[in-house]
Amino acid sequence: MKSKTKIWLGVGAVVFAGANVAGATVAGANATGTDQTDRLRASEAVSDIALTRALGATVMAAAKKQGGEHGEHAAPKKQGGEGSEGGEEGGAKGGAQLPPDLDFALKVAQIRGHLLVGDQLVKENQWAAALPHFLHPSEELYGPLRGKLKDYKTPPFEAALKLLANVVKAKKGGADYANALKTVNDALAAADAGLKEKQQNWNAFTVETAVEVLKSATGEYEEAIVKGRIAKPVEYQDARGFVWQAEGMIEGIASALEQKDKDALAHVRAAFAELKKAWPTAMAPKAPVKDYAAVLSDVSRIELAAGKLM
Repeated sequence: MKSKTKIWLGVGAVVFAGANVAGATVAGANATGTDQTDRLRASEAVSDIALTRALGATVMAAAKKQGGEHGEHAAPKKQGGEGSEGGEEGGAKGGAQLPPDLDFALKVAQIRGHLLVGDQLVKENQWAAALPHFLHPSEELYGPLRGKLKDYKTPPFEAALKLLANVVKAKKGGADYANALKTVNDALAAADAGLKEKQQNWNAFTVETAVEVLKSATGEYEEAIVKGRIAKPVEYQDARGFVWQAEGMIEGIASALEQKDKDALAHVRAAFAELKKAWPTAMAPKAPVKDYAAVLSDVSRIELAAGKLM
């Protein structure tokens, strides 16, 4: 399957991160972009389409600097973050709609990301911190999925999500928690099976979904940071869960991806290792280990390498 959405605005983050565009003009951004083009071609063998979009993103970033954060042509800040997880069809707020299968898969993966970081916090006995991550799936993501469950042969699982959240709220560990979590995971496994039946190339589709999950993580991370501090730990944790989930999706099909392009998979893994440094612990530190631009750059490197695996 050749992805229609494999090249993201995040490609521009690699160019943007390497270019000093603060206070630069659009013309200056074009010049900088030319230098970055040569570097990208040499290091990543990027397609002409990717380069064109990357340079376009650089120009937009420079224009945004000139026009101000809230200027007439300012680009939307979030890339599929918390505010658009379930409230808008098709992924990133203000962005193009995702194809139905990809949109469904993204929301399923986001639910898993929430549960993943929530489970990490439960295992650390941080029940209060974990609770929002067991509430978000039913509050923000299940609604858009409800009408599509039959299309993917997935049983309704809203009641299971709410039961799990209640178990966490009551701080019931042991068998109560394990059984409630398993019921939800079984429903998500059915969703995966239903999606798989519709895909000609499941591995490529999985990689593409993982990239979309990463894009939503960047939006969460941006929201978490206010004035150089992690002011919103829930968003920090959401981003962590999404990154860990995206990596798990890649690793789940790693043997097939290694046969397709061993070097590309190695680049993806190395970039994930670097990206994950932004979340050293499930409980948020006071100050970010990496700023938002650095996280965007890491995600862009993953996406560039992942494009060869689709």
